[in-house]
Amino acid sequence: MTETTAPEIDFNPFDPAYRADPYPYYHRLRERAPIYRNPLGHWLLSRYRDCTAVLRDDRFGHGSPDLLRENTFRKPVEGRARPFILLDPPEHTRLRSLVNKAFTPRTVRRLAPRIQELVDQMLDEMIDAGEVDFMEAFAYPLPVTVISEMLGVPAADRDAVRELSHIVARSVDPDFRLSEEDKRARDEAFARFDDYFRELVAERRRRPTDDLLTNLVTVHEDGERLTEAELLTTCILLYVAGHETTTDLLGNGTLALSRNPDQFHRLRTSPGLAESAVEELLRYDPPTQMSRRTALTDADINGHPIAAGEQVVILRGAANRDPEVFPDPDRLDLGRMGNRHLSFDGGIHYCLGAPLARLEGAIAFATITRRLRHVETTTDTLRYRDNLIIRGLAELPVRLRS
Repeated sequence: MTETTAPEIDFNPFDPAYRADPYPYYHRLRERAPIYRNPLGHWLLSRYRDCTAVLRDDRFGHGSPDLLRENTFRKPVEGRARPFILLDPPEHTRLRSLVNKAFTPRTVRRLAPRIQELVDQMLDEMIDAGEVDFMEAFAYPLPVTVISEMLGVPAADRDAVRELSHIVARSVDPDFRLSEEDKRARDEAFARFDDYFRELVAERRRRPTDDLLTNLVTVHEDGERLTEAELLTTCILLYVAGHETTTDLLGNGTLALSRNPDQFHRLRTSPGLAESAVEELLRYDPPTQMSRRTALTDADINGHPIAAGEQVVILRGAANRDPEVFPDPDRLDLGRMGNRHLSFDGGIHYCLGAPLARLEGAIAFATITRRLRHVETTTDTLRYRDNLIIRGLAELPVRLRS
């Protein structure tokens, strides 16, 4: 199989039409060039089997800074500890093990009553209003309140850190998409986040409480603890990742349900499908459309030679609609069986926050469909945030039918 060159492929992720609906682009790419080296030298994978193979292959990882080539998908921010999700073993193993001990399944499960309370309160206000921007009224405040309460971020501070979070989330896009102004804003946001969490960490050292931040401060294993730099980076990662992508799960999922009233009604009459519904909504329109790996050594993917240091981009949104794995992949089916989507990545880097996102999604979608007859969008023109990797709505004006 020979490498497919750029002129033969109509795949431009910077096209506004791609942002509005990337899935026809993915279908063409998967059919014509499932292993595709773009003009920047990145290998794009759109078949499920190729994506999962790389995610499970220890020849691919995130790589050290000296291994990364020009036009790399994402370089480490200079002078900062890299978050554990961008590290390879053994550093990744040590840090993830420590964070796992603080971010336990029990910690997540006990949040269910509070999440239900928040969902009902927000829905009460939305129903009273009748027409709202769903992103502003529900999709953003629910997960940010949950992760803030988990980490012990006071309610009075949440508006102040909101813009920092958006800047940091924007910075996960490829470096070549960021202007010098974007990079300066990113670095300033990280520095301000560091200062903020440094104060919270000092407070928890003086006065431990029953929250995730205290757990992170005190966690240890075999004499290992998180260093100050690792602790600050982990706090920022958990705060930003803990709400940005869940916001987009709630927004994208609600939009999908509004466009598929039969499935909205199906969940309304069969609330036991809530967990299955979350998996299908994650597959159908995932918040994170792609992730990357670096070849740690010379390798190959299905006969294509990949040189050490080259970047491989796993197109999750494409793999999630591969007809070889998901029959009738463009159809929303809340009861889909054996849903092995890649929306939480895979391998050793499988998303740490997946149980929390699933819990928030299941409670939110079950409650929305139980309390409302339908959710109708009030515009035909939807505006998405200017992110390449994260796919999320800037706003979602809706009318609630109760």
